[in-house]
Amino acid sequence: MFFQPSLHLRAVALLLFLFILLQSCGNGVHYEDRDVPSVWADMTLKLSKETPGNSPTYASRCLGYIGLTMYECMVPDYPERRSLAGQLSQLTSLPTPDSGNDYNYVLAMSAGQAKILRSVYNHTSDANKVSIDSLEMEIENYLRSSLPTEVADRSVSFGKRMAAAIFEWSKSDGGHRAYLRNFEKGMVHPDLPGSWKPPLFAQSFSHHPLHPFWGRNRPFLPANYEVEEPSFIPYDTTSGSAYYEQMKAVYETDLVLTQEQKEVALWWGDDPDDTFTPPGHSYYIAGMVLRANDEDAITRAETFARVGMAVADAFILCWRWKYQFFSERPNTFVSAFIDEEWESFWPDPPFPAFPSGHAIQAAAAATVLADLFGPDFVLTDRCHLGRRYDEERETGWVERPFTKFWDVALETADSRFYGGIHTAQDNEVGLVKGAEVGDNIGGLRWRR
Repeated sequence: MFFQPSLHLRAVALLLFLFILLQSCGNGVHYEDRDVPSVWADMTLKLSKETPGNSPTYASRCLGYIGLTMYECMVPDYPERRSLAGQLSQLTSLPTPDSGNDYNYVLAMSAGQAKILRSVYNHTSDANKVSIDSLEMEIENYLRSSLPTEVADRSVSFGKRMAAAIFEWSKSDGGHRAYLRNFEKGMVHPDLPGSWKPPLFAQSFSHHPLHPFWGRNRPFLPANYEVEEPSFIPYDTTSGSAYYEQMKAVYETDLVLTQEQKEVALWWGDDPDDTFTPPGHSYYIAGMVLRANDEDAITRAETFARVGMAVADAFILCWRWKYQFFSERPNTFVSAFIDEEWESFWPDPPFPAFPSGHAIQAAAAATVLADLFGPDFVLTDRCHLGRRYDEERETGWVERPFTKFWDVALETADSRFYGGIHTAQDNEVGLVKGAEVGDNIGGLRWRR
């Protein structure tokens, strides 16, 4: 009997210790510092996919501000790296940590991600808002367990101040809450030969153009104001002309699409009603690369910032030129001059054709990733595996393997040609201009 109370007390103490340990570790969830940027990127893609009215244009903008917030919350901890304050358009300053005080910048970044997501996706569902809150508290509870209270509080406050400052800056870019005005019903369409017409066979329920004034938005980078506008093959319905042959090539390819070409067209469609959008796909691939390389937290934050701003600026330039040239898609031309009964493999999106948005953003992202990690990288994109077989197109979802970043951009562009909604010139110009945007991102002063 003498030893029973002692054994009982030891058992109780052990159970209490285990309970406290589990609580301090976020209910058993363990976060290495490098994990935290990636799980917030996962949350970003979840919101991009599940938030109503999230067009590719608006999604690209969100990724720019979300990635930048991630980087700026962490950069004070790395003396060899620079803040982008003073380098981006009309961004003269950002909050700085108090000199002499300790911070946990991973915790600051987590708090900043939660706040910027709530801000740019304030129209997402209540369930998604709960998901943001839950992830924020899970990470905060885990990191707080090893920090003095004042350090944790200070870190959370810094992250929230950074996100608030970046969001306030975002309000003046021309795209604030643009999901409230996705389609411009009052726009007067240019009525010129070869001009875009609202499609009958459409990807969207709307026959009004998506964000026709997006090209007026403020780019992240001042250098992207200076990108030279592309040239466009003159409209010509004469058989054998350069313009006619561009359209004819789309039509003839569609008639003999291979099964793999159909799979490529389907894979990269990234309909915003069903997926995380084309720029979200680039953000996803960046996340794949970072996990495959087991990169540290600041490299992950910088990569998401670079890719986010690259796709955002790529879409601004692309939309500027789309509504400047206001060019038709193959469905319009082919049905009028080649085959009146033809329909493209993929339905037309609700905006003009030239240049390709898929191509320009994919090229910008590929250029950024190649600059960071070298041009060669073995990856297999599996993001759409498990989706329901497309009965209408008799095509399934097949993973896409790559050995070079640029090959991802090329296939993304090719997918729109196979889909029948872009000509070769749309894609070629998109790839060239996207690479310019990516190069400009690399030209920022990221290091001291």
